Amino acid sequence: MISRLWHGWTTVDNAAAYEQLLLTTILPGIHRMAGYRGAYVLRRDAEDSVEFVTITLWESMDAVREFAGDDHAAAVVPPAARALLTRFDQTSQHYETILTPEAG
Repeated sequence: MISRLWHGWTTVDNAAAYEQLLLTTILPGIHRMAGYRGAYVLRRDAEDSVEFVTITLWESMDAVREFAGDDHAAAVVPPAARALLTRFDQTSQHYETILTPEAG
């Protein structure tokens, strides 16, 4: 299994809207992709911004490429998300997943 790690930051005022978009639109859309195995969404509130980390799980790098395209490391950030984010990673990192909570 492959874990795809990505970070995005938004303002305190836009954090709830971004979280709602992520949970109700973006991730359910990804759910339809072949090879998608779920996600973790992490949130960290700071004084002047809110950081989101997504870890999406994929059965293989081929599944990641099917989702992200030929440049599989490029971030996939829809326009509605870009409008709410102040900055984000331009690329995602990929890791071989050694242990998951289900397997542990």
